Amino acid sequence: MALNLTSPAFEYGKEIPVVHTCDGDDVSPQLMWDKGPKMTVTYALIMEDPDAPGGTFTHWIMYNIPPDTISLDEVVPVEKKLKSGAIQGKNDFGKYGYRGPCPPAGENHRYYFRIYAVNKKLDPEVGTTREGLLNAIKDRVLDEGEYMGTYIRK
Repeated sequence: MALNLTSPAFEYGKEIPVVHTCDGDDVSPQLMWDKGPKMTVTYALIMEDPDAPGGTFTHWIMYNIPPDTISLDEVVPVEKKLKSGAIQGKNDFGKYGYRGPCPPAGENHRYYFRIYAVNKKLDPEVGTTREGLLNAIKDRVLDEGEYMGTYIRK
């Protein structure tokens, strides 16, 4: 059973509002998901653009999200460690936290938000990068969900 990941900011497959992009305030959208299976110890989140010119580009990494969490507010602080205990890794801009869509002008890109229910809390430094996080949760994912939006710069 897949986790149902949604956002009130935009419909699945539709355009991500400018406020959540580099052309706006570049703030994270609100996200909500179903509670994971009983054995869920933590959640992990990745937002990525598979249409980037150089290959998949990571915009957001977060892990060790507490198991009782089923949503993230709009405008998650851009810092490594959050008050909840969740940790944000470095995106491909080289920064901690969320950085929104910013494709080359005229190109329509897809942005996938993926949530993972994980059966073990992760070492604080393991998910600093997308590859590090995916390796750390390999064989530990109990369930997952995805939500996709698009963005084209004028």
